Amino acid sequence: MTQITVPKSEVIPDIPKRGMPITIITGFLGSGKTTLLNQILNNKQDLKVAVLVNEFGDINIDSQLLVSTDDDMMELSNGCICCTINDGLLDAVYRVLEREDRVDYMVIETTGVADPLPIILTFLGTELRDLTNIDSILTVVDAEAFNREHFQSEAALKQITYGDIILLNKTDLASKEKLADLEGFVYEVKAGAKILHTTYGKVALPLILDVDLTPKDEYSSLIEEDTHDHHAHDHHDHDHHDHDHEHHHHHHHHHSGHLENDGFVSISFQSERPFDVHKFETFLGEEMPQNVFRAKGILWFSESDLRHIFQLSGPRYQLDADEWMTAPKNQVVFIGRDLNREEIYSHLNNCLV
Repeated sequence: MTQITVPKSEVIPDIPKRGMPITIITGFLGSGKTTLLNQILNNKQDLKVAVLVNEFGDINIDSQLLVSTDDDMMELSNGCICCTINDGLLDAVYRVLEREDRVDYMVIETTGVADPLPIILTFLGTELRDLTNIDSILTVVDAEAFNREHFQSEAALKQITYGDIILLNKTDLASKEKLADLEGFVYEVKAGAKILHTTYGKVALPLILDVDLTPKDEYSSLIEEDTHDHHAHDHHDHDHHDHDHEHHHHHHHHHSGHLENDGFVSISFQSERPFDVHKFETFLGEEMPQNVFRAKGILWFSESDLRHIFQLSGPRYQLDADEWMTAPKNQVVFIGRDLNREEIYSHLNNCLV
């Protein structure tokens, strides 16, 4: 499901000669991608930015945590977009390109378990190569949670391998020794990597936007290899006014087997009843499976009138309160390896009032 609200404007801009610039934000579970995206949106000044958000799960938590984007945000609610690139991503990109009002930039936030390569090939190996320009792949790494075992994930390694800029985030929580070890590991995976240190995703936008760092020529052999494996060459009828027409894409399904290799699963839980805060804390501290890498949600506690934003990364979690803008309910997603859905559901149901 792709959701989009298109504001009206009478201004029809010139299409940039190189195509619309695209920044792809990737990074492992809990590294701080949404925080970085919020920093971009808060500091973009007069830049008109379209945002595509993809989550590995049935509930779009991140999209509810983004600052206002003037209705320029779309949710790609179809699991991990890199596993089988489908028309959902392509249609969303074309929707932005066909808009009559000015859009200067597109930012795509992938899931924490995404392999960036199939997404890159989708832009460079289809008609989108003439309409868009991949500017850079930004890979966010949690400097505190990093360890070499943590990166046995195939997806996490590929995120570094294909990252044009590696943002070591949460550096305020990591020792100098740990940062040095992390930098050494990044250079082992990607020789000559461009590394930036950040806290809370704060980075000067000229360092990460309009930098033209993606080495497109280096992907040409992979694109040719991919093209030889597929035979669909349908043409997209580009129409600036009819948003109901059928889009004919190259139906290249850039499959990535990293989910099967990594064993990642996502479990989503929703309830119209509140949690007991003490029972929920007991669940987090004593009952939650060890193989949960990441959890996030919007929580409703019977003891509070406030909305609670829940973020868990590894052994660390935090709850931040603000006002409800919608009717209260619980929405939470758990991501990890080989999780038992019924076990987690049972514990969460026991937390309900």
